[in-house]
Amino acid sequence: MEVKSRHHLRSDDIAAIREAVADHLGIDVDGETFELVEFVDAGYELVLVDGDPAVFYVDDDEPFLTVRGANDYEPETGVVTVDAGAISFVSDGADVMRPGIVEADAAIRDGDLVVVAEESHGKVLAVGRAMVDGDDMVGDSGKVVESIHHVGDELYEFSA
Repeated sequence: MEVKSRHHLRSDDIAAIREAVADHLGIDVDGETFELVEFVDAGYELVLVDGDPAVFYVDDDEPFLTVRGANDYEPETGVVTVDAGAISFVSDGADVMRPGIVEADAAIRDGDLVVVAEESHGKVLAVGRAMVDGDDMVGDSGKVVESIHHVGDELYEFSA
């Protein structure tokens, strides 16, 4: 991933990021420095919080935690939990299917960004977009979360 530009964010941009992430996930992204990184060929922009790739912009205007950021800040809402059988698939970038889900936040709405965590340790494996409401995610068949970013992808592997 080739970096196109990198610069510190203004306080109003930082406040907008913190507010959006708090609304989605119920947590505060706290840090001393926030830097925006733009890439030459990527469909997203990355925000480094104290040098760590913690937030990225989905569809250019929607800040959300990266997998690393979600593991650092531990979201309280917007979480979809999968069983051990789904871990390898989700970690490889597969969309999340109903049979692998053991729990989903009932406040999730179709179209929301969500974090996908594994049930035994609570580690976040992926970030995706909900395709149904949270109370309709547990079941026998069908795709319910479209994967956007996962453990081991280019964004996950990026280091400043």
